[in-house]
Amino acid sequence: MITTDADPQWIDPEQATACWAAEGGEWALQAEDVTAAGVRRPALSGVTLRLPQGAVLGLVGRNGAGKSTLLRCLVGLGAPERGECRLLGQPSLQLHDAQRHRLGYVSQSPDLFDRFDAVAHFQHFGALYAGWDDRRALALATQLGLPLGVRAGNLSLGDQQKLSLVLALGHDPDVLILDEPMASLDPVSRRDVMRALFSRARARPDRSIVISSHLLSDLERVVTHVAFLRDGHLQLVGEWDRLSESVRLVSLDAQALDRLPRAAVIHRLGPTGCNEVLVDGSRAPALAGHGQALGLDELFAALNR
Repeated sequence: MITTDADPQWIDPEQATACWAAEGGEWALQAEDVTAAGVRRPALSGVTLRLPQGAVLGLVGRNGAGKSTLLRCLVGLGAPERGECRLLGQPSLQLHDAQRHRLGYVSQSPDLFDRFDAVAHFQHFGALYAGWDDRRALALATQLGLPLGVRAGNLSLGDQQKLSLVLALGHDPDVLILDEPMASLDPVSRRDVMRALFSRARARPDRSIVISSHLLSDLERVVTHVAFLRDGHLQLVGEWDRLSESVRLVSLDAQALDRLPRAAVIHRLGPTGCNEVLVDGSRAPALAGHGQALGLDELFAALNR
């Protein structure tokens, strides 16, 4: 499923989510026509996104695209100017303990108690979450090589991110939202984190995960769905298998471009008159299989040209 609206750069969210609803059933997360304020322009503009339970969504965009703002709105830490976010069916700004206990969230900047070591954090969170399991947290900390007896304020930024991840997973949440969780990790630690996240994901196929990251090669291996944000707009969204199969980068002359169904044009690269176009081959049968297939990194780059 790939959709665009009247402006060929942007998605028609209603068409997209109709497909997801048929396949995914209940929504784990919803953003309905969300607009949020920014410094020089809206941080989000009319974003509608709905994630089925059990999906792994990669949220992709350049710095300042609105990713962190959207994630904060989804978990109830930010209030949109217009529209509404919902988590597990409940408005995100009105979450009850029943929903909070099913949520794990890692913010872009670790939010820890500087004077607490890892064990003290486990004790604190264990008192807050009914599903907390010290054995699960300790096993994950050991797997990630996290120092247990060092105060959080004295940990490296990478180890602070590891601790934040352990705290988000210690109560075995149904929804996990991760905002750049590996930005400060070295390649070995990134590999360990991905293994920890997605080996457990196989044991919990009903868990829904949203992960924002610039490490697109890591994302590509694990996501079921991808959403691209640009300048606060939802630019393109779909199941990654379908996107990777159907989206092609093609070079067309003006006459060939004019003959394309408008719904098949995802994005024109560069200024008007440029002959490179991202197309949805499923909506332009004559182009199916033609042009360049794109990986996640290449598709992101093309959408930002």
